[in-house]
Parts: sequence; structure tokens; C-alpha cells
Amino acid sequence: MMKMLDRLLLFLYSLVIGAATVTAVIVAAGGFKTVWLKEVVDDITGGYRVAQATVLIVAVLLFLISLRFFVVSLSRGGNNAPSINQRTEHGDIQISVETVENLVLKAASRSRGVKDLRARVRVGEAGLHITIRAFVDGEGSIPTLSEEMQRTVSEQIEETTGIPVADVSVFIANLTQAPTTFKSRVE
Repeated sequence: MMKMLDRLLLFLYSLVIGAATVTAVIVAAGGFKTVWLKEVVDDITGGYRVAQATVLIVAVLLFLISLRFFVVSLSRGGNNAPSINQRTEHGDIQISVETVENLVLKAASRSRGVKDLRARVRVGEAGLHITIRAFVDGEGSIPTLSEEMQRTVSEQIEETTGIPVADVSVFIANLTQAPTTFKSRVE
């Protein structure tokens, strides 16, 4: 909710500052005279005293919004890496999603015939949803290799992190090409 409010405030703030900047540039370039601008403001507000109060209120609001953005910019300077949080009897445990992804890659690379792995981990209600993208050498059965990889990754992640794994999806992207060896022929 606060994120949406901050985004709305930033949008409105940008519009007001943008309009003020464009107006200042036009006045500075001689696009229209300041007397004309004063008359327009007086016509809209109904008099000089109302204009002063309006300017004061707008200035205070812009200052408060600026202050809010300043506080938000300082408070978000901490660790923003997505993490998985667990509570134990001894305290809190935070494991970054990147750490879990690296564990997935390590476990999946143990499967024979797998090359060029990529992993993505999402946290869900039932546990971790892991997606693995791999290239294989094509020497063995792809379904057998995929099931072995799913089992290995699931067991390794649950054992290492203590976080349940909801599912492991394996996407075999392609086959790797074995390097071709050429024999030199001397004549």
C-alpha cells in the first residue's frame, strides 16, 4: 500500500515540478511577460492574498513530499536482495534466493550428461518452485536424466536449507554439440 502511495506521490510531484520548470523556462526565455502570468494567477485565484496563501500551501506540500522521498531514498539503502526467511527456536534465518539458485546449479550439475545450466527459484505457499534450464549431451535418456536431476535437486535443497521443495521443473533447451576432431592429413 505504501509503495503505491509513494508511486502516486512521485507521479504527482513529477507533474508539478515539470510544469513549474516549463513555466520558468518560458518566462526566462521571454515567452510571455511576468505581468501577464500574475494577471492569470490573480484571475484564477481571485486576488493577490489568495495567491500568496495558495503558493504557501503548495510550497509546504512540495516540501513535505520532497522530505518523504528523501526518507524513502535513505531507508531503502539496505539489503534488498530477495530472501527466504525462516524462524527457528534460536532465532531468524535468512537465505538469499541467489544462494538457493547456486545450490540448485551445484546439485543439478552432478547429473551425468548435463551442460550449461540455469536455475530460477520462486517462493510459494507450498515451498520452493524451481525451474532448471539445461543443455544435455544427448548420450542418455532425457526423461531419465530429467527425473534424476529433479530428485537430486529436491533432496539436496531440502537437506541443505530445510525449506520444502514444491516442484522442480526441468526444461531441456537443446543438445550440446560435441567438439568435432579433425585429423590432419599430411601428403
